Order: sequence, then structure tokens, then C-alpha cells
Amino acid sequence: MARIFDVIEYPNEMADELVHRFPDDSSIGDYRIGSQLIVREAQAAVFFRDGNALDVFHAGRHTITTANVPVLINFIGKAFNDRTPFPAEVYFVSMKEWANKKWGTPQPIIVRNPGVGLGVALLQGFGTYSFQISDPQMFVTKIVGTQGTFHTSDIEDRLRTMLLSKLQDILGETGAKHSVLEMIGLTEEIGAGVRAKAQDDFAAMGITLKTFYIGNLKPSDKSAQELRDMGMLDMATYTQLQAADAMRDAANNQSGGAGLTAGIGAGMGIGNLMGSALQGGMQNNAQGGAAAQAPRPSGGGSMPDVMTPSEAAGFLKVSEEDVMAAITDGSLKAKKLGNAYRISKEAVEDFLKS
Repeated sequence: MARIFDVIEYPNEMADELVHRFPDDSSIGDYRIGSQLIVREAQAAVFFRDGNALDVFHAGRHTITTANVPVLINFIGKAFNDRTPFPAEVYFVSMKEWANKKWGTPQPIIVRNPGVGLGVALLQGFGTYSFQISDPQMFVTKIVGTQGTFHTSDIEDRLRTMLLSKLQDILGETGAKHSVLEMIGLTEEIGAGVRAKAQDDFAAMGITLKTFYIGNLKPSDKSAQELRDMGMLDMATYTQLQAADAMRDAANNQSGGAGLTAGIGAGMGIGNLMGSALQGGMQNNAQGGAAAQAPRPSGGGSMPDVMTPSEAAGFLKVSEEDVMAAITDGSLKAKKLGNAYRISKEAVEDFLKS
């Protein structure tokens, strides 16, 4: 015989459950006239009969009236293979605010940064958000379906994707009026803009976005190679950044050639790219202030097809000893003619790409 419930309640505190169906298995609920439904604080109950959502009950004790007449229930069950022809279920929905949910940018967001560095910047951020189910019936019918239980983990990825999409829109709009440094100081305004933009999408699922906070917003630490792989750098700019990396790390490394190789492998962060190091280096070149660097060979600024180690060092802005160390460890290909080495332009470019 189909199971008959007299008292319907779900006393569980629903620590990570958004929705719990009663009965929670595949059986059909047979609720007879006078069945008592107890809904606790921070809960709502959506009553379904014959597959249709009929009503929403809030905190308190309620009396259910259905087509399951107690006197006839045994005969009806036998006629339908021990299943009632009047199936009914109750979905208990958590109405509390789900706070301190985490979000973050898995990939940096590209924003315009006119007049600084490359004219663009990559921003990464993280923070928290909170949400609350505002329309239990809509949430159950549109999102949960017929699942017996529905946890916060079942929808968090979807919510984060929506929030990051709105954040990218807001950063693009804000970047048209403010520099990156100014945007970093506008996290509260940006967070409010994301919350406003996302409300309609959340409401369409029966959810209210309560808060959206940006804990940190900063330039990405993507390397020059990663930027080039993203299609943001041409070869000339990439070469300049790699040379600046090599010069920086060689100055900080007392082991000579090892610093050159490590510097080129590590790459410069986008934050440094936008900072004074690159700007100052470019200004020094324009003003002829490169006296402390290795001498650039005469004959124009373009790289010749074949170079000596000294000439290659001039283009890389490192010492000749660093170039010889790279040749010795095999990371920079060179041709030995007698006691002298000659390095092709292609070998230098391949070296910078490695």
C-alpha cells in the first residue's frame, strides 16, 4: 500500500541544502485530508500535486487538503498497483541568506589603460557574495526540477559565471573613463554596479543577489610569454620586455649567465610592465641614458643577420659574459669559427622565445 503521511516536516537545519523533497526517495506522497504540514523559520514549503505546484507555505503549521480520501485510499491504491492516482510532494526550501560565498577571476580580465605601458592592462580580483531564494516556487520549478535534494554546490558555478560576466562588463565601462589605478580605488562602486547588473538574471531564477564585495582588484602577474600567447604582444614589444627581464634578473643574480636564462624564463609581470621600470627604461633609451648598459653596435638600430657575442649583448642589453654563458650552456645557439663565435638573428629570436 502506498505510504500515508499524517505529519509532514523537515527539522533538518539545511546546512548546505537549498531544497529537500518530501518524501526524499522516488516514492509518491499520499497526503490525506487533514495532514499537517510544519514549516520552520527560514523555510518555505512548495506543495505539488499531480505534478503541478499548487501553493507555497511559510513558517507555521498548515493543514493540507488533497484528493486522497482516507476511507478510499486502500481501494485506490490497489487499482493503481499500490500507487495513488493523486501523487503529491512537498519541497522544503531554505529561505536563509547564504553569505560569504567566494568568487575569483580564473583568467585575467583585459581592460583599456590608455597612455600607460601597452595601453591595456590585465586585472584579477576576488571577493565574496551572498544570495537568498526570494521565490521558492519559481526556484523549484525552473532550477531544481524533480531532484530529491539540491545543494549550494549545485548552483555556485552558475552564479559565479554570471557575476564574472557582469564584472567584465562593468570594468570595460569603467575603464573608458578611469585609469587602472583609479579603478582599483573604486572597488565599492564597481561592486555595486555588478550587483545592480546581475539582479535581473538572479531574479529570473527566483534568487536575490544580496551582496557582492570585491576583496582585492589588482594587475595580473602574467609573464611576457603568456601575454604573447594571448595575442597581446607583437615581436618587437615582446623582445623589449624579455630583454628588460634579463637585465633585471642579471643585476640581481651574481652567477652571471644563470641570471640571464632565469630572467628570460620567468618573464615580467604585467604589473611591472605598467610600472615605472619599463617606462623608465624606454625614456632612458629615448634620452640616450644607456651609458651603464652594454654598448649597442653601430650601424643602426635594426638587428643584423649575423652578430658577434658583443653585438648580441648590446641588443639584449646584458654583458658579453652573460651571452657567452648562454652559448656555453646551449640555450643560445652560435657557430664557432676558429676562436670566435657568430650568432644569427634567428638564434637570438629563438632564444628569447624559449
